[in-house]
Amino acid sequence: MSLLSTGGLARASARHPWRVVAIWVVAFIVGGYFASTIGDHTTTESTFISNPESVQGLDLIEERMGHSDPLTETVIVTSETLTVDDPAFEQVVMNTTNELRSLAGLVDQSPATTFNYFEARAAAAAADGLVSADRHTTLIPVTFSADLDGATDRTDEFLDATTKYAGNGIEVLTIGDLSINHEFSEISEQDLIKGEAIGIVAALVILVVVFGALIAAGLPILLSIFSISIATGLAAIIGRFTDLSFFVTNMITMIGLAVGIDYALFIVERYREERRHGSDKIEAIEIAGSTASKAVLFSGITVVLALFGLFLIPTTIFRSLGLGAILVVIVAVAIMMTFIPALLSLLGDRIDWPRRRTYDAATVAQQKRFDEETLHGGFWGRVTRLVMGHPGIALVLGGGLLVLLSIPYFDLNTGFAGAETLPEGDVKSAYEILARDFAIGRLAPVQIVVDGAQAEVQSGIDSLTATVAGIPALSQVEPPVWNQAGDLAIVNINLTTGASDPVSLDLIEQLRSDIVPQAFASTPARVYVTGDTAFNKDFFDLVDKWTPIVFAFVPGLSFILLTLAFRSIVVPAKAIVMNLLSVGASYGLLVLVFQKGFGAEFLGFQKTPTIEAWIPIFLFCVLFGLSMDYHVFLISRIREHYDQTGRNGESVAVGLQATARIITGAALIMVAVFSGFAMGRLVMFQQMGFGLGVAVLIDATIVRSILVPSAMALLGDRNWYLPAWLHWLPNLGVEGPIQNIGNLAPDPSPAD
Repeated sequence: MSLLSTGGLARASARHPWRVVAIWVVAFIVGGYFASTIGDHTTTESTFISNPESVQGLDLIEERMGHSDPLTETVIVTSETLTVDDPAFEQVVMNTTNELRSLAGLVDQSPATTFNYFEARAAAAAADGLVSADRHTTLIPVTFSADLDGATDRTDEFLDATTKYAGNGIEVLTIGDLSINHEFSEISEQDLIKGEAIGIVAALVILVVVFGALIAAGLPILLSIFSISIATGLAAIIGRFTDLSFFVTNMITMIGLAVGIDYALFIVERYREERRHGSDKIEAIEIAGSTASKAVLFSGITVVLALFGLFLIPTTIFRSLGLGAILVVIVAVAIMMTFIPALLSLLGDRIDWPRRRTYDAATVAQQKRFDEETLHGGFWGRVTRLVMGHPGIALVLGGGLLVLLSIPYFDLNTGFAGAETLPEGDVKSAYEILARDFAIGRLAPVQIVVDGAQAEVQSGIDSLTATVAGIPALSQVEPPVWNQAGDLAIVNINLTTGASDPVSLDLIEQLRSDIVPQAFASTPARVYVTGDTAFNKDFFDLVDKWTPIVFAFVPGLSFILLTLAFRSIVVPAKAIVMNLLSVGASYGLLVLVFQKGFGAEFLGFQKTPTIEAWIPIFLFCVLFGLSMDYHVFLISRIREHYDQTGRNGESVAVGLQATARIITGAALIMVAVFSGFAMGRLVMFQQMGFGLGVAVLIDATIVRSILVPSAMALLGDRNWYLPAWLHWLPNLGVEGPIQNIGNLAPDPSPAD
């Protein structure tokens, strides 16, 4: 007997539908209220929960200098016709400088840190590297008195001040953490709206085709919206107590649409199937609860366990993404267990509107569960017969194709998408000008934090300055800035390359392992290499460290759960191997399209030298969870028939025939949802949406249609092998009751 009475829960919900509906409507209203506040409780910053060297250095700055790492912007004044020596150009520079000075409480008013370069004439600025070689561009360095979150509230005010005096052939642009994050946030919100619209419309069309009924098609979308609203509200509440990335809303929406619609699709279709085979309304709801709802529950648990892999990595970005996805999956599963049975009880056969179906005895008598004709009829029946008739060939060809698609993965380069990947606009233009006429590394200087009395460590600072001055990757070494006590110094080093450039990352490694230790060997100083480039280096190192652990943790938990669900060690072992193949193929296609550019222009994607550093491990966890959806639904239906007949090959054919149309529709819905996000303008969402979409498509076609049936045909009854020493394990079987099984011809599987 199963330990999880989802059928009983479905029956109870169906017998008290208005009570259940009222509870969920109240939850939706409350969740919506808190969801409207989530923007006040998320951050654009990504931080470590661990304490790497970059964080230790920043903490020292905040503790001993009374402030955190100052937020800066670089304002660019440029003209194609005028030079910095022209009075009109110089007037724009001075007016813009004064306008920025007027932003009290936002911009640091100290001349020593902010505007000293423009107290003198442009010639003085040239000496400090703030005028381009052709003298058509100059820079205004700006330091803020507020941190990033505080300055974000006044972004529009700052941007208005920078552009107030532009015109007459003189352009004023700005680039830095504030403007870049503002641009990313705005485009992210636009991409979110676009992705939602595309996903919902496409899902509705697919659902109408699958169900042939408007109400049945609209119900999954309605329930996914409930799931998203409630989960977003929960995230907003959690965000009051801990740092959450603003990407959490994108994650909740994307995963909520995908799993919410899919879960509802499986349950509603199983209810309609049971009605077609003669069950009354409440009985059909209970059978759907005992089978499809239980499969949803196990699928949801598997997804949540897989997503827990993201929590192993101690950064706010991974934990925010994981939290958002876990919240919406949990809410979606709870809704499927209770809300759907209640709505089905209220709607009854009106679920088929505008069609009017008749479920009388004569109609039911004409229905056949499965006979020889229906089992091998139609497209999926022919596919099943072909694959199971030649299982070895099918397995080699299908598996070989996925291995071939995985090969480009070995050329994977990871990094971060910076301003250079933004769509055309002011920030992108500012980046290009800075990269062309100056050193782009000035946006993210390396900071050497020296902890020690000035008299004792000055020799080390002098040695460091002399050493790094001869390194080609460096453009400028600034004089040390000391705190009032004279026991902590910051030495800023400007790079010629960006914060994620391999050259910059290699330099961080050199500084930490060789240059800094040698320079300060004869001093008692404790020295930390920090700044954005060092932060990126620590992030990449952290991901490299935790990736093998996550890659072992997620499949391990999935193996345990599937063993309990199907009372077999063969089924979960096959599932893990096949999931790894589909994930590997999606990695390979990701590299092929984005890094190598094959088909990127045709698909509307941006070719990039790197894949976002967080995407591979994120895709692994999410895809490992989502791909289990189809595996659980398919294998549960196969096991359901096998328990009744004991015929393996027939059971595989029944499972495929019974689920193929629904699984294909569900996969197309997920692909549509992910494609909506892939059509956004941010390259990180393009990569994420594409990676998820192709993996789901591969999983629902090659894996479920070819690899699963061919492997199960070859293994025969060994699919259900459980060693005797594991028989003590609890039976959490997903399979449920099935009636009216036809007496089929002998098992078509050659393995039996």
